[in-house]
Amino acid sequence: MTSPLVVLGSGYTGRVLHRTGTSEGWTVHATSRNPLNNLVGIPSGQRLRFDLEQPSTWLNIPVGADLIWCFPATPLEQVQAFARTLEPPPRRIVVLGSTSSYDGPRQSTEYPPPWIDESAPIDRTKPRVQGEEYLRNELGAIVLHVAGIYGPGRNPLDWIRQGRVGPSRKYVNLIHVEDLAAICLLTLEHGKFGEAYNVSDGQPHTWNEICVTAQQRWDVTTTAKENHSSGKRISNAKLRAELGYTLRHPDLYESLALIESSDGVEAEDGQNGFQQGTRREGTGGVPSGIR
Repeated sequence: MTSPLVVLGSGYTGRVLHRTGTSEGWTVHATSRNPLNNLVGIPSGQRLRFDLEQPSTWLNIPVGADLIWCFPATPLEQVQAFARTLEPPPRRIVVLGSTSSYDGPRQSTEYPPPWIDESAPIDRTKPRVQGEEYLRNELGAIVLHVAGIYGPGRNPLDWIRQGRVGPSRKYVNLIHVEDLAAICLLTLEHGKFGEAYNVSDGQPHTWNEICVTAQQRWDVTTTAKENHSSGKRISNAKLRAELGYTLRHPDLYESLALIESSDGVEAEDGQNGFQQGTRREGTGGVPSGIR
């Protein structure tokens, strides 16, 4: 923890990373295109202006810092240009990708769908995947293929209430934001250079199951139309075996109960670490690949 840690992109996950890293003794800097407005609540000495589209801001990154990249690594040309300015290179880079990287043109027709581990092919035609793979191959970055992120202020029951998702046989993979933040920090310290890890709670659920439980326990219903896709089942076996991580939130429904009981307080507080920052990270609404 002697190197400073820079969180590139201070949206939903980035703010929790800042809070968690600080509590564990890291010196954490948060970045934003507009730090004065978007990083309220973070000490001024830990705010950095950074915009991938503005090369003049790249020099604000401390030399030798560890990096956790929280927004899509696109466009590739800008990612490559920024990477060339990192001299000497960072000690470690962790890049938050998505399990949608596995959404290639050839999808299995099996049901339930087969488990997907890190040996499965990724869709290299996707701009985000191209940026992630460049950083992994050229700088030894560790890429995390992250499932749908939920937590306080990002409640799957609200997605159902708002009609964004509804009952279907589609499998969904989720990870609590507090687990994701802890995994990012653990990966910085113990992950293997140039590796990829799936980040999920390892408990895929169908939306049929979630919607039934939501109605039974919280009287939550939806008007969403049924989704006929099968979804994916993401394996986190490599993460558990190589990093030895134990989930803080292994039970989705217990986590939802806690979120339901505290979301009103979180919304009123506004300084709890879960408020929205820049939307570049893709933190608004239902995470990519969930619908």
